[in-house]
Amino acid sequence: MGRVRKALRGPLGLGVLVLVLVAGGLGLYWFQPWKLWQDTTVEEALPAAVGTSAPASTAPGPKAVAGPKAVAGGELISHEHATSGSVKLLRLADGSHVLRLEDLDTSNGPDLRVWLTDAPVKEGVGGWRVFDDGAHVSLGRLKGNKGSQNYAVPRDVDLSRYSSVSIWCDRFDVSFGAAELARV
Repeated sequence: MGRVRKALRGPLGLGVLVLVLVAGGLGLYWFQPWKLWQDTTVEEALPAAVGTSAPASTAPGPKAVAGPKAVAGGELISHEHATSGSVKLLRLADGSHVLRLEDLDTSNGPDLRVWLTDAPVKEGVGGWRVFDDGAHVSLGRLKGNKGSQNYAVPRDVDLSRYSSVSIWCDRFDVSFGAAELARV
């Protein structure tokens, strides 16, 4: 026992201590376990409706407003982490599209993204890692792990190619939850 204590006090012990500290620091950076206890709630309103004012020759009156129209939607299912909420693909009056997550409730995690994908949504472990196998488009980082939020869909995205949405952890290549997009 005395030899072990003596060895740990020498250069070998210092090397082992430095190695443990570096590995621990890298592990904490990589896994970010504190995020499991940190929630970020985002409550965004529906995307702004586009108003068109009446011609100048008429009396002032209310603006004609065309609200967003749902073109597809679905319910989130759990994968790697318990996930619930709904997903709506909305077409705005100007022809652009927004993906809306409503009443989202999932775990926080490192490097979470919102993806449109062509993968089928499967329950259980078999559905966790399928979303990066085919075509997918990242709509950006997940703004919050709770609440309702909007993600603009780039105009050049062919929405007919995508049939599902995944809350994707880019760090570990795993889906936290996903929803099939059923056309409305």
